[in-house]
Amino acid sequence: MKRLTLLLVSMAAASAALATTYVRVEKDGSKTYSDRPLPGGHPVELQAVPTYSAPKDSSSSSSSNESAEQRALAGIDDFRYESCSISPENDATFTNPENVVVQVSINPGLRPNDTVNLVVDGQAAPPDSTSFVLQPVDRGTHTATATLKDSYGRVLCTTSASFHVFRPSVKQPGRR
Repeated sequence: MKRLTLLLVSMAAASAALATTYVRVEKDGSKTYSDRPLPGGHPVELQAVPTYSAPKDSSSSSSSNESAEQRALAGIDDFRYESCSISPENDATFTNPENVVVQVSINPGLRPNDTVNLVVDGQAAPPDSTSFVLQPVDRGTHTATATLKDSYGRVLCTTSASFHVFRPSVKQPGRR
C-alpha cells in the first residue's frame, strides 16, 4: 500500500512539474527550454495540443436524410442469392444429341445491376445471358460455369457442371 501511495504522489509531482515550461533567450538569440526554472528565464504558457475526436458511429441509427446510395452501401453485405444452379446437372449423359441447352437457375431472380457470366467449354455466352445452346455437340465431356456478380464486382454465387456426350462409333453403328 505504501508503494501505491508513493507512486501516486510521485506521478502528481511529475505532472505538476511538466505543467510549467521555462525559456531563456541566449545572447545569440537561441532559446533554451527547461521544465525547471532557469537563471534569467521566465515561464512560458503553452497552448493546448489540438486533439481530434472521431465522429459517433451512425450505423446503429438510420438517418432519414441519407442518400439512396448511402443506404444501398449500408446494405451491400446483407444480400445473398439462396441458390444458383446449372442444368444439365453435373455428370449428366447425352447420346447423339443435336444440341444441349445450358441454363442457369437463380433464386431469387437476378437483381437489377447484377451480372451473369456464363461460360460453356471456354466460350462465353452473350453478356447477362442465363441460357446457351451448344450446337453442334461434339463427343466428350463439356463444362459449364456461371458466376453472378453485383455492381461492385463482388461474386455473389458461382456454380459449375460437367456433362458427357456419347456418339456411336462408325465401326459399331448398332452400339449405344
